[in-house]
Amino acid sequence: MTITENERDAVYKTIFSRRDVRREFKSTPIPKQILERMLLAAHHAPSVGFMQPWDFILVSDKDTKAKIKQGFSQAHSEAAELFQGDRQKKYKTLKLEGIEEAPLGICVTCDRGRTGPVVLGRTAKPEMDLFSSVCAIQNLWLAARAENIGLGWVSILHDQVLRDLLKIPDNIEIIAYLCIGYVDAFQDTPDLEKAGWLTRRSIESAIHYDVWQEKN
Repeated sequence: MTITENERDAVYKTIFSRRDVRREFKSTPIPKQILERMLLAAHHAPSVGFMQPWDFILVSDKDTKAKIKQGFSQAHSEAAELFQGDRQKKYKTLKLEGIEEAPLGICVTCDRGRTGPVVLGRTAKPEMDLFSSVCAIQNLWLAARAENIGLGWVSILHDQVLRDLLKIPDNIEIIAYLCIGYVDAFQDTPDLEKAGWLTRRSIESAIHYDVWQEKN
């Protein structure tokens, strides 16, 4: 199947306009067929040994989301103490989640034993199944953006909070908690860059030729 020039441009537009959404969520529910389309895109991510280790827990219950927000607040307070001075002040002003604002939360997990103890492609690098699950998240993120739906990854959250609330077995790895929903607008610039936390590295600084090269 050949990709047309317009289709190619649409893919790049989606990649470059993807954002980690935290503050612009609307309460509008995502239609079932659109949600299923996005999850199907996630399910078509590359996976080591074709083991497809991911699962998706859909969270819409308000009480559950409120308890997850409490877990975030605790982890957020702990994280703030790791920064010092102006950096700490800046951290405390940042909006870093939309747990209760987003109409839907998705917990992405990884079953590392799904296809048995020996997995093709995971023998020398056993964490490849975890990476595969992250690829599923990226597929979901890009599919959401293509549907004009926002998605934000909440990483400031202890796994045990999700494990207890969502009844996730101990043998299942927790990869991410995502907030997802329609938004008022997508920002042109990533939130952390706009807030002055960090700027985007140039692509030149990330490319090395043949061997590792120290960059200024």
